[in-house]
Amino acid sequence: MKKILIICTGNSCRSQIAHGFMKYFGKENLKIYSAGIETHGVNPRAIKTMKNVGIDISKHTSNLISEYEKIDFDYILTVCDHAAENCPIFSGSALVKLHHNFTDPSKLKGTEKEIEAAFEATRLEIKNYCENFSQKYLN
Repeated sequence: MKKILIICTGNSCRSQIAHGFMKYFGKENLKIYSAGIETHGVNPRAIKTMKNVGIDISKHTSNLISEYEKIDFDYILTVCDHAAENCPIFSGSALVKLHHNFTDPSKLKGTEKEIEAAFEATRLEIKNYCENFSQKYLN
């Protein structure tokens, strides 16, 4: 079973959404961890946007990278530029480090409808990435 660590600044939104989709697409082929440089708690809007597509991330926790220092990961995915620039070095013989700066919907100011639309757009962006990842690396 391959192990992936998904890293974002606060492990509250984009990394949580990616965690949910990687679990969905990776099925039994992937053990998923997500963490942040800081912990901000799981964003309620991230939980809601994933629930809207039938994926429950409500039991996820916001974790620090340091909790996973002793695990050898096959893949490390940073999902924001800040995390990519500040990610610690991880060891591992088969390590593949990937980066994609996903749009951060939690920073948007606007009406509830505009914010919800931003979360949906980011969710779709992350879903497409995770589906492509699973096809490229897990099949």
